[in-house]
Amino acid sequence: MTTLVLDTGALIALDHNQREVWALLRIAVQDSSLIQVPAGVIAQAWRDGSRQALLSQAISRCDEVALDGPTARTAGLICGRTATSDVIDASVAITAAGASRRSKTTVLTSDPQDIGLLLQELGAKVSLVTV
Repeated sequence: MTTLVLDTGALIALDHNQREVWALLRIAVQDSSLIQVPAGVIAQAWRDGSRQALLSQAISRCDEVALDGPTARTAGLICGRTATSDVIDASVAITAAGASRRSKTTVLTSDPQDIGLLLQELGAKVSLVTV
């Protein structure tokens, strides 16, 4: 099994009907990959569900990962250690790091530098695909 984790840039690309990102999502669905999106990522991309049919369709294929208290504290901690400020990016890295302990994991991201830095801090071996 493989895992695909989406960040906000990936959701925005899907919402804007970027075909190459849709192709990656379709391949993941066809391969029965686990597709995860942290709840905070959805909050950053979601504006008006009645006008975001593509985004709704994409999210329906994903497992939403809650941002609970321990994860929030870990996100803040790794932001402090890496001198980054986006706790939602940190939640993406935490989700991917957890998945990488069980399966080959890839993050679709528009911010590979920060996500990569956060993953490095977590000691996670995760592939990054820039969208």
